[in-house]
Formats: sequence, C-alpha cells, structure tokens
Amino acid sequence: MSVQAVPGFDLQPSAQQVATRTNYITNFNFLNQYLPDTYEKEFERYGNRSVASFLRMVGAEMPTNSDLIKWAEQGRLHSKYTAMTTPAAAGADNAVWTIPLAQVNPPSPPASSAPANGFAAIRVGQTVMISLETNGTTLYNKAVVTVAPTAAAPNAFTVGYYEATGQAWAGAGTTASMFIYGYEFAKGTDGMVGSNESQDFIFDNKPIIIKDQYTVNGSDMAQIGWIEVTTENGANGYLWYLKSEHETRMRFEDYLETAMVETVPADAASGAGDFIQNTVAGASVANQSGSDGIFWAVENRGNVWSGGNPVTLAGFDSVIQRLDRQGSIEENVLFVNRNFSFDIDDMLAAQNSYGAGGTSYGLFDNDKEMALNLGFTGFRRGYDFYKSDWKYLNDPTMRGDIEGGRVNGLMVPAGSTTVYDQILGKNAKRPFLHVRYRASETEDRRYKTWITGSAGGARTNTTDAMTVNFLSERAVCTLGANNFFIFQQ
Repeated sequence: MSVQAVPGFDLQPSAQQVATRTNYITNFNFLNQYLPDTYEKEFERYGNRSVASFLRMVGAEMPTNSDLIKWAEQGRLHSKYTAMTTPAAAGADNAVWTIPLAQVNPPSPPASSAPANGFAAIRVGQTVMISLETNGTTLYNKAVVTVAPTAAAPNAFTVGYYEATGQAWAGAGTTASMFIYGYEFAKGTDGMVGSNESQDFIFDNKPIIIKDQYTVNGSDMAQIGWIEVTTENGANGYLWYLKSEHETRMRFEDYLETAMVETVPADAASGAGDFIQNTVAGASVANQSGSDGIFWAVENRGNVWSGGNPVTLAGFDSVIQRLDRQGSIEENVLFVNRNFSFDIDDMLAAQNSYGAGGTSYGLFDNDKEMALNLGFTGFRRGYDFYKSDWKYLNDPTMRGDIEGGRVNGLMVPAGSTTVYDQILGKNAKRPFLHVRYRASETEDRRYKTWITGSAGGARTNTTDAMTVNFLSERAVCTLGANNFFIFQQ
C-alpha cells in the first residue's frame, strides 16, 4: 500500500474510521478543501522548523534515466595567457615567450580558456598586447606573432614588437600577461595557417540515494488522528493522519535540499567510499560515491570570498569586478545569513539612492510589493541584486551555529543558460541551478513513499507495526559555476 507524497488521486473519506490508502492525509495538508481548524495542533515552540525553501525558489526539477548526468559548457571566445616568461632584454626587437604548460592543456575547470589542442592557441599573423605583471606598472608592448607554437614547443612562440624601442623592460626575472586583439598580414600573402577551436568543458555529476522511515507499532496506533470532513461533492466521511510521520516527512524533505547543498564526492580509498560502495577498507574508487553539491561546486569551479563579508562598497565592487570577468549575468540572488543581511543593509543605508545605484525589482517585473512579500530586497550596483535571509544558514541545529566551514551566503545567477545536453544530444536551456532525479517509464524516484507492516491498514508482512518509508535518488546540477559566489567566514 502506497502513501503518496502528493496524492495523484482524489482523497476519498471513508464512512467508518478505517485507515486506507485513499483516506490518508500527508503533511497535515488538507489540499485546501478542508477547514484547518478541524484538528488540534501543538504549539511549535521553535516556529516553522523547516529549512527547505532554497531550491524550491531558485531551482527546477527534471528527470534523468542515467547513473551519470553530463553536460558541456562553452569556454571563452578569446584566449588570454598569464605568468609568461622571456629571456629577451630591454630594447629587443623580437622575443621568445614561454607560457606555463598548465595553461596550454589545462584541467577542467581550466586555468585559462585556451583550447586543449596540444599547444597554445596562438597563430602567425595574430597581433597581441603583452603587459608586465608587476603591480602598478605602466609598461607594455604590442607585437605580431612571427613563430607559432609547435608540437615540439607547444607553449612557446615568437613575437616582433611594433615599437622601435623594442621590449619595454628586461625579461629576466619578470612575468607578463598577453591577449590577442587582431591580425595583420602583408599584401599578397597566403591565408591564415591553422585554426582555433573554443574549449568545451565537460562536467558530470551522479545522483545519490536518500532514505528515511517512520515506524509505529500496532499497539501505539492510537497516534492516528481522525478528521471528519465534507467534500466538495457533498460526501461525508473520515480522513486520518499520523502526527509523528508528518514530522519525519518534514525532516526528510529538509534533507532532500540540504543534501544537495552539502554533498561532496568521496575520495578513493575513503571511509565513506568504502561504506557506500560496500568494499573492503581502502578498496573504494573515486567518483562512485557522494556527489557534487552546490557548495562543493562553487568552491571548486566558482568564486570564493573569504575573510569576512564585503561590508563596504569597495568590497562589494570587488565582487562586481569578478562578475565582470565571468558571464556578466544581469540579475543575481543573494541567499545570506542574518549577519550578512544586516551588513548589506548597513552598507546600503550609508549611501544615498544615487550612490548605491538606486533600488531595482526587475526580477519581479518591477513590482516592489512582490519582491518584499517574498522576503527579498533588491538593489542595483552594476547588476541587479536581490537579497533574502536563508533559514538554513541561521538554524542553530544546522549551519547557523558552527565555526569551522562557516558559510555566510551564496550568490546564485538568476535565469537559465544554454548547455549541450549529452542525453538529448542538443543544446538546451537549463536553469543555472536545478535538480535531476532518477525516473523511467516504470520507476519514478523523485519522491517515493510506501507503507510496510501489518498495522494501520498495511498488509505486507507479519510485523505488528506500520513503517512509512521514504526514498529519493537525485543530484544537483550547478551550471556555469563561474558565475556563482560563496561567502565564507
């Protein structure tokens, strides 16, 4: 007998107080057709204890039928290299430059946006700007590439400077950065040699299985609550609920969210990996246990602010400058703890409306009341930002009362992005943050609940009890993590 999380059938009150599959109310939810004062409710001394809301507000859910979810994100259109070295002396007309190998064939996520094609994405005839990396310097040169990288020297190239004075500084002991800004060729010459391909970065994630249960023995089935109702079609009867099962369900629904936020991949030979993979000690392999949670993805592929909150406009401008270097998503949502929320309020209060860029509610169709009713406050500083207290970060039984690993806030880009979906085999619009759950034509594992035992209407075995089981198999996909920010203590 199955208890539905969200019943796919109409509730059918019974003429007698008999617990059946079709007259069970989940979550104390009367589906808005029954009066809420038909039962006595305990006073919740800690208020609404649920912390689940974050993913419901910013995410989406969609099915997957695979053990592995893969997607591709496009790299940058242009290449830039840093920490380059050269032995050329000041005044040299030509120079051989060497790029760090990690930037030529970078891991994913890359140290640079260079295509991983075996050698640097630089071709003869391209024009470049080379700048000394010393802080506060004014020294730079413009040049044309005369010798391109080769398979034998994949990270080296030669330039000829446009300036008659040659290289503006002595190369020994210094480093420089370089970007390509165009091309220049002599009349009557052949075309460009070679081509560049933008790097696509392949990311993947695997779902995890989340389980819980609530058990009550047959003797204690007095915990059942009965409600007499009249349906919209005039039928009279009884519905039943279990108070403690409701609390278990609330806890499970919280874990569905917090697991997606906190989960991490298990290292090879780790204790967690050994347990989940059911192997002998030290035999587990990487990427088979755990999953890439939101915090982990942003810490490893996104932007991290540490050492306190950006409490001044100068500090917040540093965040904005980092966004400028990424996808420049126009609207962003800040989910913050109480202290960070106050810090932002104080920062904005110290400014007039012009200094802070005014107030914006564009995400909510410029409806101020809608934004405020949802608990968001918006402001504009280069981009639109919307702020909301995240209960999970304040709850003292969760993230709200820890020191090591404290997170003060998370910035999530609003809207969706285009990625190549390897399951569909085509480009698709996907929310920056969304959940994929295992499902097929015969099995939907988004949110499963079922009853086992011999009490409370169950008839599955001889155990004098009723067990309500919960299960979900899901993973969170953090697309374009380079546009996210995590604020750590």
